[in-house]
Amino acid sequence: MKTNNEQQLQRICIQVTGAVQGVGFRPFIFHLAKTLGLAGFVCNTSSGVMIEAEGPAGQLDSLLKRIPIEKPENSFIQGYQYRFLDPLGFNEFQIKESDPADLKTAVVLPDAATCPECLKEIFDPTNRRFLYPFTNCTHCGPRYSIIDALPYDRANTTMKRFHMCPKCRREYEDPSDRRFHAQPNACPQCGPHVELWDIAGHVMGSRREAITAAVNAIEEGKIVAVKGIGGFHLVVDAHNEQAVRRLRERKHREEKPFALMFPSMEWIERCCEVAPQERAILGASESPIVLLAKRKDADPSRAIAPSVAPGNPCLGAMLPYSPLHHLLMRELGKAVVATSGNLAEEPICINEDEALQRLGGIADCFLVHDRPIVRSIDDSVVRVIMERPYVLRRARGYAPLPVMTMTKGADILATGGHLKNTVALSVNGNVFMSQHIGDLETQQSLSAFQKTSESLKNLYESSPDTIVCDMHPDYLSTKFAENTKLPLMKVQHHHAHIVSCMAENQLEGTVLGIAWDGAGYGDDQTVWGGEFLKADLNDYRRVAHLKTFLLPGGDKAAVEPRRVAASILYDLSNGTFEGYSDLASIRAFSREELAVLKNMLDKKLNAPATSSVGRLFDAVASFLDIKQTLRFEGQAAMGLEYMIGDTVIHNHYDFAVPGNEALGYVADWTAMVHDIIQDVRDGKDKKIISAEFHNTLVEMAVDVARKIGEPRVVLSGGCFQNKYLTERMISRLKSAGFNVYWHQLVPPNDGGISLGQAVCAAHRIAEKEHSQVALL
Repeated sequence: MKTNNEQQLQRICIQVTGAVQGVGFRPFIFHLAKTLGLAGFVCNTSSGVMIEAEGPAGQLDSLLKRIPIEKPENSFIQGYQYRFLDPLGFNEFQIKESDPADLKTAVVLPDAATCPECLKEIFDPTNRRFLYPFTNCTHCGPRYSIIDALPYDRANTTMKRFHMCPKCRREYEDPSDRRFHAQPNACPQCGPHVELWDIAGHVMGSRREAITAAVNAIEEGKIVAVKGIGGFHLVVDAHNEQAVRRLRERKHREEKPFALMFPSMEWIERCCEVAPQERAILGASESPIVLLAKRKDADPSRAIAPSVAPGNPCLGAMLPYSPLHHLLMRELGKAVVATSGNLAEEPICINEDEALQRLGGIADCFLVHDRPIVRSIDDSVVRVIMERPYVLRRARGYAPLPVMTMTKGADILATGGHLKNTVALSVNGNVFMSQHIGDLETQQSLSAFQKTSESLKNLYESSPDTIVCDMHPDYLSTKFAENTKLPLMKVQHHHAHIVSCMAENQLEGTVLGIAWDGAGYGDDQTVWGGEFLKADLNDYRRVAHLKTFLLPGGDKAAVEPRRVAASILYDLSNGTFEGYSDLASIRAFSREELAVLKNMLDKKLNAPATSSVGRLFDAVASFLDIKQTLRFEGQAAMGLEYMIGDTVIHNHYDFAVPGNEALGYVADWTAMVHDIIQDVRDGKDKKIISAEFHNTLVEMAVDVARKIGEPRVVLSGGCFQNKYLTERMISRLKSAGFNVYWHQLVPPNDGGISLGQAVCAAHRIAEKEHSQVALL
């Protein structure tokens, strides 16, 4: 008997890149879809093949699984990305003619993990590429990280300095060879090579000797800076607690979890719980970091050092994705920390001289190579939510593939936000999102932001007609946009979040957008972050928000949960703190500090008002004494989420939602906070308190959604990186009769707002042009 989920009609959009044109791929999809009773279409695009199919969820799941297994013999799937959408009511399945306009827009493909054929050659002693760390073919290897300009020819890549030997040239020119026109094609005789350098840049070994020496250094507990595809990793033995602590001290990364690279899937499964969807993502050509739950019965002989992810029940795991990584991991035979080659808040290093200068105080030696990297590309990060991939950081393997939208027109450059910055370029209805750039807190980050903006424009030979940015006057991305001579458009932060999710889900018309995060500049010049917006792709109206509170110390409150908690207690005690001196939040201050804080709140000095759900998470974490000061962004919220563990509870605290749609509703947390404080005093299990807090936020959202009455609800913002919150929110809204939409391939955090900015600007321009035509 089929479940309701299997019978539910859905639509899936699948983008397939690789050798999928001219090999019978579209007829194969046509017959497979017909066999499964699906409706929709398949067509060629500038980047490969696009499939849209409608049918029961179970049949779509079969389609997803069977395509990679049953594909035509001469085809090769490099990238396989999909998202679920609302059904459109297709009547049949057909092979659709490609859009000539789309085919004229060349698409730069992402870097792809080493394919099975190349991997076999690397470890075949009889093959001429035996143990060669730059083996690749048309199915795998560097793309976006090495291209200077289109078209994607060797002369336009950093491989132009390496002249192919006769054997490589024959492969390159043979249409029957899988290296036919593989632009990075190389071998030990004519291609790049590795060297091991000391911290002064002196060569300690080259070629295979360098790799062996690097492995020995890692075994000895040393920190090795390894130049990969998109930049440097800092690599250290993940089982050596002392070595991991040394890396933390030198990198100035006190508690934020490190990513791990494992030798094999079997290794990961010994340390982590791996669901089928997670296994598929780990082994895909994108090869991202996947957040996995630690196994409670993990093999003690393979124990990961506690300092890798202190106090965290999850590990960020990935598999080797370049030949160099495979060679290192095969020799090491164990897990390593593979964290970005940078100091905190800086972009990753991409060349040797820069690495010596910036990483010289961290690394003990450097495994480098002579293939230049054009642009820094960090590892992508993915989490599975509601049994779907959920991209948290979009970089290697995903960028710069476009997000196709339904609006075509002017070229637009969107500059994104301040934290987790990305930029986006809209060209002919495609929005090309950059790789993750990072927080624009340093000169290096600002330089990377500027270079990435120019690089996108140059790659696609675009001269934007409009530039669009956030409304915050102090964002460096805003100042950059204001200093250009282009027509400027500004999009409110949370509206951009909602439009980003709408664009990804191909939604038009009006929705209720729930945008929850740490901070965003509001129309009223206050700090927003707990927003309910009745929105379309062009405009919005704020119909509800979280009850506001003050942030004493402004930005300082964002890194000290105790300040937010104290502000809320100040509000509850009518400005006295009386009756709360027993709480950890108050005890975290000295008497003098508390007096200064009270003065700030009394006089509203450097104490802006906020409606931020992210800061409310901080306050509750402080009440529970999880964290009083933060070592990295989102640490308190993560602590609350992870504290729940396997707890299953459906209770929630009291709350109120006064107001009306005309004036706006207020999600009032007052009763909830009173109850939480009482539970803390009563010694109630903290994981129960945390679960009930999360549940209360969800019930607030459901209550507001019922009051507003929009049937479609869109979720976006950094708070929806929280798996428990997101999955419960989706489930409760669905059970209440709403159609719910969330992110899949675009981050819910600020890494996704450049997409929202670009799409919003395109719609505003289109609407203005339509109005002008109507007046004629």
